[in-house]
Amino acid sequence: MGVPTHRLRQFRFAALGIILLTVAIRLPSLLHPQPIDSEEMYSVVANEIVDGGRPYADAVERKPPLLFWTYAAVFKVAGEFNWKALHIVALVWTLCAMAGLYVIGRELFDRNTGLIAALFYSVFQPFWVWKNLTFDAEMLMNLPIIWAWAIAFRRGSSPLRPELFLAGALLAAAFLLKQPAAIAAVPLGVYLLLPSYRASRSLTRTNSIIQAAMLTAGFFAALSLVTIVLWKQGILHDAFYWTIADHDVPHVFWQKGIVNTLAFVAACLPLVIGAILACRDKDEIWAGKTAERTALLGLLAVSAIGAAAGARFYSHYYVQLIPAFGLLAAPYYARLWSRKMRPPQWFLRPRVTYLWLALTIIVFSIKHWMGLAPQRVSSEAGRYLFAHSDPADRIFVWGQRPDIYLDAQRRPACRYITTFPLTGYVFGGPIPGFDTRSRILPGAWTILEQDFARHPPTYIVDVQPDPKSAHYPVKDFPILAKLLAERYEPVAHTAEGVIYRMR
Repeated sequence: MGVPTHRLRQFRFAALGIILLTVAIRLPSLLHPQPIDSEEMYSVVANEIVDGGRPYADAVERKPPLLFWTYAAVFKVAGEFNWKALHIVALVWTLCAMAGLYVIGRELFDRNTGLIAALFYSVFQPFWVWKNLTFDAEMLMNLPIIWAWAIAFRRGSSPLRPELFLAGALLAAAFLLKQPAAIAAVPLGVYLLLPSYRASRSLTRTNSIIQAAMLTAGFFAALSLVTIVLWKQGILHDAFYWTIADHDVPHVFWQKGIVNTLAFVAACLPLVIGAILACRDKDEIWAGKTAERTALLGLLAVSAIGAAAGARFYSHYYVQLIPAFGLLAAPYYARLWSRKMRPPQWFLRPRVTYLWLALTIIVFSIKHWMGLAPQRVSSEAGRYLFAHSDPADRIFVWGQRPDIYLDAQRRPACRYITTFPLTGYVFGGPIPGFDTRSRILPGAWTILEQDFARHPPTYIVDVQPDPKSAHYPVKDFPILAKLLAERYEPVAHTAEGVIYRMR
């Protein structure tokens, strides 16, 4: 029996409305003329790839290679420094993730639940902080994770389920976009081995083991393929070091963790409440879907571990929690908004929740517009270098300011596009009383000299010239101090720092 025409029309209007809402939510980034936050670092590496360089060897950043290849593909097609194109791709990426959540919600429950799951991702993925509008690693990795889970939750007719090979490959792709994504494979593998999963699909234990093996094979096949590519490019060792080995935890930022966790819970409170109540009423809402509920709770748990793993608790780390929260909360709100259940509290009445959601969207949007407004103008140092240097000139920025390379549209003279390997800088913020020079990468200064010998920097920008306030004044690093004193002269003082030109 087909879906009535009027209901199909309502569904299409609702889907179109959610798509238009997503465009409106991401409008601050779509109209923003500059890269946003971490897009700066990723774009410097990607542009090096477009210009014939290699990640890790010609531009160092600690994310896995697929992230940089994705950015490079955008710039290869749309042109370097094309921020409009990058932000349009981010919008499309978001819509594709929402489509995956819709597929999961529809498969487990119905179309309305799928639409609500997609709506929640649209609203809460860029929660509160303007930096969450970036085409960041968390947004990137969510897409393959969501579709891997959509494949696994699909009701297939074959007991072998060969499509799980593709799900495993997608999970590997997520890991190759950001490392914590690999942990999302664990609850999915466990799901395939649950007795409740076997019972719901009339499978034998052997069938479950074969399916889990299929998932595992897909994961390692994709990982092996990328390993071969990195080996062929001669950067396998560097890729392993920067993505895996160089990720110790020198300090746990507990205070930031508590503040940002409370902020996340407050901003996403409708999701948190919905997930809790859906699990409380599990016998009614999740009847016959015990395995799927267990798997999604597992995904939420491992996503929380992934968000906390770096001990830095950046706000964008919490983005990886949104898919699990949305899928757990969506069936509760679907029943609530269709009047199939009575709200347990006044603030969960449909009209109240509609208003709450609308106010959330408005407040988030105001925060995003206000946060991005001061970021619309390129750096003064970048503008100076663009005007006073030749396109073939190389530059070097002393500090954590990769945006200057992009504003100047000049290639870096050293692979260290941010100088943390040369200073021991700890990501997460300054640690009082801790001398990070003990964390300087062995041999990093020798590598800097070798890179400078191959392509000397015509300009060097010191973004922390005041020795009284600088965490890493040049005078504390003899190699760079000697080079500036003997071969360079200051030519401009900008808002970012002092620009030196080769004599």
